[in-house]
Amino acid sequence: MEKGMIIYKSKYGATRKYANWLCEMTGFACMENSKAAWSEAARYATVIVCGGVYASGIAGLSFLKKNINMLKGKKIAVFAVGASPYDEKAILEIKAHNLKNELKNIPLYYGRGIWDESQMKFVDRIMCKMLQKSVAKKDPRTCEPWMKALMCSVGQTCDWTDKRYLKPLLEYLR
Repeated sequence: MEKGMIIYKSKYGATRKYANWLCEMTGFACMENSKAAWSEAARYATVIVCGGVYASGIAGLSFLKKNINMLKGKKIAVFAVGASPYDEKAILEIKAHNLKNELKNIPLYYGRGIWDESQMKFVDRIMCKMLQKSVAKKDPRTCEPWMKALMCSVGQTCDWTDKRYLKPLLEYLR
């Protein structure tokens, strides 16, 4: 049985960046979600699924949900990438929303990604603008960390990707 496989789904590049760093650090095979065959994943002792967070859903996770029975007995982890700063409460909410039922015991790790409105698809840009307008109406003292970060990002191009976000996942893999 081979060591490990990283399967990722990246919309704007940050998740691909983390998947490639993980590949370099672990020596695991790395494959884009759309090209991955779960029958191939069965050859690996460890499977890491990486995906961006969009409207609290993790991209590419449906692939894991459909094929979880093929991966029984394997070490599995999920690495989510989002524009929000690391916030334990928010991460627990993302986990509760995405890793339910047979996935509930799979560990979730998080890394901060990229914010670049000029690269966003039209629908994503409109949704972000609507969310920003909604948050702007709130009392700043009641805003959660992700709301504050959203408002600070307006009109900015930010790359928060950092290998240090991979440390907890790498420790889990040891």
